[in-house]
Amino acid sequence: MIESLLVANRGEIARRVIRTAKRLGIRAIAVYSEADVDLPFVAEADEAVLIGPPNPAQSYRNVEAILAAAKSTGAQAIHPGYGFLSENAEFARTVEASGLIWVGPGADAITAMGDKINARNLMAAAGVPVAPGTTDPAADLDAAVTAAAEIGYPVMVKAAAGGGGMGMGVAVDEAALRTEYDKVRAFAERMFGDGSVLIERYFPRVRHVEVQILGLADGRVVALGERECSVQRRNQKLVEESPSPAVSPELRARLLAAAVRAGEAVGYRNAGTVECLLDPASGEFFFLEMNTRLQVEHPVTEYVYGVDLVQEQLRVAAGLTPTFDPDALAPSGHAIELRINAEDPKRFLPGPGVIRTWVEPTGEGVRVDSGYTEGNTVTPFYDSLLAKLIVTGATRDEVIERAKAAVAAFRIEGPKNNVPFFAELLENEEFRSGAYDTGIVSRMR
Repeated sequence: MIESLLVANRGEIARRVIRTAKRLGIRAIAVYSEADVDLPFVAEADEAVLIGPPNPAQSYRNVEAILAAAKSTGAQAIHPGYGFLSENAEFARTVEASGLIWVGPGADAITAMGDKINARNLMAAAGVPVAPGTTDPAADLDAAVTAAAEIGYPVMVKAAAGGGGMGMGVAVDEAALRTEYDKVRAFAERMFGDGSVLIERYFPRVRHVEVQILGLADGRVVALGERECSVQRRNQKLVEESPSPAVSPELRARLLAAAVRAGEAVGYRNAGTVECLLDPASGEFFFLEMNTRLQVEHPVTEYVYGVDLVQEQLRVAAGLTPTFDPDALAPSGHAIELRINAEDPKRFLPGPGVIRTWVEPTGEGVRVDSGYTEGNTVTPFYDSLLAKLIVTGATRDEVIERAKAAVAAFRIEGPKNNVPFFAELLENEEFRSGAYDTGIVSRMR
């Protein structure tokens, strides 16, 4: 097993990886920016290294500073968490070229799935269903208009290099397409350094379902069930649950088989997620994208399948066999994750500030993965995620009732936060029924 691990991330995911590393007897090394010096993950690591000022480009995205920290501390491996450099193929190559172990998929797989058009084409060739869309970037507005006419409105205009729900716009007609194309292209050039745009069929009433895969050290790819991710704002997830209330055993078998084919098509190793759009009426699903990293929502899968995914990531990276039987994976129970963000609960706009009060809920089936505690300052430099409230139980109804009590007990004073939104959601009949889709938040607002 790996003996020393540098976590190239911050907040709750850094704490999460550090916790498993220490349980396994691995020396855990944190890196932190000047803005994060007082956060819990810094104190909980066996060793911590300051790598730069608050600006992520000068700290958590600073490859030279991270590698220097690894060298000075004698780190054997690097875990990138999610966000920042986690899906940066060049960083993965640089880590391995430096003689370190990269705890993630290979750089070639990251590259292959990082471009949405290339990923769509690869998946189609592997027999994975894909939504109608362009097989090459729409080179200009005229090409986009022609493609949309062939696909049929409404269409989604997407940044080919985008991710995390960013760089997307919906066009219901040609006039809207002309506006959205320019907007998405400009955003993509600014955010991703690549203005390539694809046009894809847009489904107004659809569910967002994803499959957790794990590429093992022996070359096999296994699927650890699905997660429902349809509670979203601005195409970004707020709630995840497993199993999905929309997925039957027959549909689950098809989803998981397709996800395994997707992983096999790129020789996938380590943890990843195959995201799909699901039409609940027809049972048809379409490949959306592959996230070549650990997902924010991985804890719901850990509970339902009884697997510590960070531990398995480390074992794969070390060339070891999994701790579970790949041929005996089956779901048990139910889990829901609520993303507690520093944002107002109505418009979901960021609300940084000093945390005056922080009281986490406790009780049977309640777990909190937090990045902050009382007295910490939530700064505007990073993602608004404060914590993840994970609630588990035997049935979905039991989990919802436990979640209601946990949300009522979660006290955060200081920065704006979305805890009140979850109290509203958990009473919403559409959500409670399980028959919801990606438009549920907009209908609530």
